[in-house]
Amino acid sequence: MTRFWKAFAIVILFAASSAFAAAEERWQTLPEPAAMPKPDQSGYAPVNGIQMYYAVFGAGDPVLLIHGGLGHADIWASQVATFSKTHKVIVADSRGHGRSTRTEQPYGYDLMASDYLALLDHLKIDKTALVGWSDGGIIGIDIALHHPERLTRLFAQAANVTTDGVDPGVMTNKTFAAYIDRSGREYKKMSKTPDQYDAFVAQMSHMWETEPAWTKEQLAEITTPTAIVAGDHDEAIKREHTEYIASVIPGAKLIILPNASHFAMLQAPDEYSQAVLDFIDAK
Repeated sequence: MTRFWKAFAIVILFAASSAFAAAEERWQTLPEPAAMPKPDQSGYAPVNGIQMYYAVFGAGDPVLLIHGGLGHADIWASQVATFSKTHKVIVADSRGHGRSTRTEQPYGYDLMASDYLALLDHLKIDKTALVGWSDGGIIGIDIALHHPERLTRLFAQAANVTTDGVDPGVMTNKTFAAYIDRSGREYKKMSKTPDQYDAFVAQMSHMWETEPAWTKEQLAEITTPTAIVAGDHDEAIKREHTEYIASVIPGAKLIILPNASHFAMLQAPDEYSQAVLDFIDAK
């Protein structure tokens, strides 16, 4: 091949790769989480028959961050770095997730909510703001419904309140498939039962088949100041369902994050963190 054609080929390959990169929008990506800052305190809390991993950072008014299904606390690294400058930040791995153990007890959002309330008791935190993503947002709504005295504000992102709020297209979505694949690899690295991922997913799946199932009358009883949040390209939750939740929770604020998906905290960490702080610190 002559020097000219070699140079021409390089230009074509560069242009093709650039075009491919440009074609992938931010909301289609699944960035790796940042490195988690060193906690001021960490350990395992004995709650409801499990050992629940937790970590605490910074000082100030508390904020509890709850991750989504199949995930773990370290996904919040960017938010922890920002929030811990002005807040006491608590993260944890939900039962069976990450470093936390699980039992054979069937999963339910009420059980998972009780785990987090027991963790707050363990840490002697009476009341906190709560930021929940996906399953974490559902857990936050459960707490707002049944234990509003424990919350100052609720920022619930990518949550659903009935099973029909889930977009069936999520099952064939490339970004979501990449998240599930990554979650399986990280489970094997972090879990005390690394060979039980399939059994863990089966337990979670049983819950997802029937929960949550709250009526609009139940949601209308929520008194916690609430933000209902979604990326404008959420792969898993229908936009109209997000708007429905915001419409039935009294005074709820609807926040739509631009150019972001179900994984907005990874795709747009600075914008996500600012949206949280603007809400939980509002006077």
